[in-house]
Order: sequence, then structure tokens, then C-alpha cells
Amino acid sequence: MADPQKTLFDLKVYRRVYQFVKPYRNYFYLALILSVLLAALSPVRGLFIQFTIDKGLKNDASRIPAWLNNWFDSISQNDAVKFIVLISVLQIAILLIETLMRFVFTFSTASLGQRVIRDMRNRVYQKILNLNLRQFDTTPIGTLTTRTINDIESINEIFADGLIPIIADLLTIVFVLSTMFWIDWRLTLICLIPFPFMAIATWYFKESVNKSFTVVRNAVAKLNAFAQEHLTGMQLVQAFAAEDHEYRKFKAINKEHKDANIRAIFAYSVFFPVVEIILAVSLGLLVWWVAGRTVNNPLESGMVGKITAFILFLNQIFRPLRFIADKFNVIQMGMIASERVFKIIDNPDVLPEKPDNQLKVKAKDHYRMKGLIEFEKVGFAYTPGNEVLKEVSFRVEPGHSLAIVGSTGSGKTTIISLINRLYQHQNGHIRIDGMDIEDFDTGVLRGQIGVVLQDVFLFSGSIADNLSLRNPLISREQIVEAAKMVGLHDYIMRLPDDYDFNVRERGLSLSVGQRQLLSFARCLLYNPAILILDEATSSMDTESEQLIQAATEKLMAGRTSIVIAHRLSTIRYADQIMVMEKGEVRETGNHDSLLEADGMYAKLYHMQFEKRELVLSN
Repeated sequence: MADPQKTLFDLKVYRRVYQFVKPYRNYFYLALILSVLLAALSPVRGLFIQFTIDKGLKNDASRIPAWLNNWFDSISQNDAVKFIVLISVLQIAILLIETLMRFVFTFSTASLGQRVIRDMRNRVYQKILNLNLRQFDTTPIGTLTTRTINDIESINEIFADGLIPIIADLLTIVFVLSTMFWIDWRLTLICLIPFPFMAIATWYFKESVNKSFTVVRNAVAKLNAFAQEHLTGMQLVQAFAAEDHEYRKFKAINKEHKDANIRAIFAYSVFFPVVEIILAVSLGLLVWWVAGRTVNNPLESGMVGKITAFILFLNQIFRPLRFIADKFNVIQMGMIASERVFKIIDNPDVLPEKPDNQLKVKAKDHYRMKGLIEFEKVGFAYTPGNEVLKEVSFRVEPGHSLAIVGSTGSGKTTIISLINRLYQHQNGHIRIDGMDIEDFDTGVLRGQIGVVLQDVFLFSGSIADNLSLRNPLISREQIVEAAKMVGLHDYIMRLPDDYDFNVRERGLSLSVGQRQLLSFARCLLYNPAILILDEATSSMDTESEQLIQAATEKLMAGRTSIVIAHRLSTIRYADQIMVMEKGEVRETGNHDSLLEADGMYAKLYHMQFEKRELVLSN
């Protein structure tokens, strides 16, 4: 948890936030100028009220500049009605000017904040898109969601309700206090006697609310992470009848959130009445002092107007003081949120990229892969000391196929993740067409490797959008042609809105087989040079599998293909079969040679064959 006091005055964080303000510094400077002008205008109405009363009662108006006093006299010519009308018009004019300036001030600060958080949120999301997948293995999605949405929204409040509004409030207090001292310094000191108590109350309020809100922010992150994880895995929760257990866990996190908010509410409930009491004491001291001075002279020179002006001035001081502590908390929470957001932006765990001038294949080269894949003593570990691959070596010739088999956890899926550079291998070399994959622009590399996974992910949106991934270069005709190749076109045409049918989140409106067929069509649409099928038919029924078998053969023709499957019958015609066990290559050969060797592959094959015969006989 960040140290709130350290965070509030962390100039390094302020400077980094200001980097996002620079493109919009005109809004920033406009808001600062308006804050000064509004503060300067704040005591003017009180002065006019004092002048009006003193002038009307024929009291001393010596605190009003002589030129202004003479100007009023020349216009009103000692006519009370004219004087009242004139002073009222001036008051209304000042009020309108102040209202207009406050509107521009509020709009400029809010606009500045919205522009800053838009740029910051774009920057964070861009960074998240480029993070090493290891980060998503170790960081809850809900936490990243909180950083991208909630924390950045807190940074917006720095501008809308924090730094610049605090400057405006402090300047207002300075201008009003200066005016009070100018009018009567002794009376001002009397009114300020309760202010030390105000300072103490404000400090305690700030500390209490800040601690509560820090807990609230942490609880929000926990709630987001918990809800995201369990809503995604709701099928598993219900399948194991774990609803009551998970509900109790959610209630505990939610209670922590509620308790922290209630502590903050309690602080507000105590602080605001305390401020009112201190204001009442200041007003009482004002009345007491004036009463003592006027007991023998009820109309002491300028006293009536002075009392009225001071009452207004005290309200102008206490009004910003009511909220200034809360605004300091807004800044503190914004700075804490900024630190969290900058941790994502500064996260070094991204795939190492060579400078463009050192790449052998750049994005602009329009390079088409031949498909030669080579692994040379490749080692990889998701966590240090826990190797998943150990000196794995193999070679796949262009246009040929490699099938990888092995038990769960043997490293099959890790191999295809490394080919795509979703993770960075630690040892050895991975080459495509004789070049290290680090020598390829990542977009070119991944753009020519088509992957069909067992667990197909579809975005909420139309079938056409999920097939093209909203690529504007892919036409509707190409989408339809790809769907026809996998035998999916007729089914799509029977749906409401056909290719514009909304598959909903994760494609839940489609069957497993239909989602798998969509992933095949998507892969066809991108015409990859290298094809990877990771358990691509393991979740299909017999009818769906037959539908794509012909399309798969077309897709694999002329392309380098890597197939991972548990059903060995689907890979018996592969050019090469590699058997993995505990991250090591144990056997390599074709189907017939591996059966003759009577090793691990033969045992796996006979085991599946016997199991199939047993199922059929029953």
C-alpha cells in the first residue's frame, strides 16, 4: 500500500502526470488565470455591500477609494434611489461576470481532465496489449481492469476536483483575508481565534478519509478481480455446487468495502458539523467584539457595513475550507492511482524487440514465409527453476507437417506459444526460414502463423466481425468464401441477420462445434504460411469433424503445419510425429516407424485403440 503522505508531495509523480497535460497546457493555463481572477473578485461583492450600507447610513466610507466614491456621487447626485439602482446593477454585473468565469473555469478543468485520462487510458491499454503473456498468468484480469478504468478515473478527479480547484480556493481565502485585514485588522484577528481548531479538525478529517479511501480502492480492486474471475468461471462454480462458498467469500470482500466507506462517511458526518460550529464561534466573537465597541456609540463610524461585510467574508472563507480537506484527499487518491497506473506503463516485462534498422524482416517488406521451422536446444521456464522445455530440437521442412503428442504438461502448447513469440524462450534458438524469430517484425511473424485452438474465443459482435477481426482490408466476399470452405455458410444463412448475427460474449449463442468451425474459417481468411492446430478437433462431434476434415486438408496443403492432438487417429498421416514427455523430446518418426519401435507412441496408440474398441463394444 502506498504511503499517502509521501504520495501527496511526490514531485516525480506530479511531473509524470504533467507530461500528459502538456498537449493541453492552454486549458491548464486558462484555468490558473481564471482561478486568480475569481479569487480577486471574491471580496468585491462584500466591499460593495459595506459601501452601500455605509453610504446609505451616511457613515464613513473612507475604506472605499476616493475616485470610486466621487464617481458614485457624480452619478447619483446624492439621490438615494439612483444610488441603490446603480449599486444593484453593478452587483448584478459582477455576479454575471463571476458566473461566466466560473463556468469557463469548471469546463476547462473538466475538459483538461477528460483529455488527460483519454490519452493515459490509451497509453495503458496499448501497454497491456504488448505485455508479456506471463503478466496475464500472474495478474488477475480484474486488477488490470481496475487500473485501466477506476484508477485512471481517479486521476481525472485531480483536475476536476483537486489541484486547480484547491489553488482557486486557497487564493480566494488569501484575497478575502487580505481584504478583512485591510478593513479592520483587529476585528479580523478576533474572528480568526477559532482557526487553530479548524486546522486540527481538517488534518484529522483528511487523515481519516484518506486511510478509508485507500482501503476502498484496494477493496474495489479485489471486488473487480473476484467478480471477473467468478463470472467467467460461473459454469464451474455451479457444476461443483460451490455457490454458497463463493458467495461467502464475495460477502467478506464486499463487507470490507462497505466498512471502509462507512468510516469515510463517519468522518464527513463529524467534520462538516464541526466546521459549522467553528463558523458560529467566529460569528459569535465578531458580534461580541462589535457589541463591546458600540455599547456607548451604536452608530460608530462604518461599523454596520463592516459587520455585514465580515459576515459575508467569513462565509466565503469557511465555504472552501469545508471541502479543501476533501480535495486534498482527492489529490492523494489521484496520486496513489497515478503510481499504480505508471507501474503498468513502466512494466518492463514485454517481449524484447530489436530496433527497426536491425530487423531482417520489417513490417513494410511484405515478406511471405516459406515455412521452414527449426528448434535448436530450446529451453523455457514460466517461472525460474521450473523448466517446461529442456533442450528441445526439431526441424519441419516447408510444406510438411509435424504432429506433437504427449501427456498433459509435457510442453506441447508451450512450443506453439514460443513459435508465435507469445513468450520469450530463455535458451537455444528458434528459426523460421533460417532466421531467428527475433529478426522478424512481430506483426509480420504472427500475421503469417494461423492458430486454431481447442478453446475458441469469440468476441461479442457479429459473425462477420469475428471472422475478419474487424480488419477493413477483408471484404464480405472473402468472409463468405472462407465460411463456405469449412461448410459453415449454410448454417450462418439460417441465422437471423446471417453474417450480422450477434454471437454474444465468448460466442455462447453457438455450439462448441460451430465455434470451432468459425475459428477454422478465420484462419483460412488470413491465409497463413504456417498453420498450428492445437487440439482443434478434440471438442467436436463426429458430424462437425467430418465437415472440416476436407477443409483442413485444403488448409494444410502447401503449408507448414504443426498439429497437437490427443486422438492419435487424427495425426497418423503426419509427415513427422514427435513424442514429448516432461519437456523433452522422447521419440521422433512417422506413424509406422514409431509403431515398429514399440515405444511411448506405440503404447499411447494401442491404449487409445483398445479404449475405442471397448466403447464400441459397449
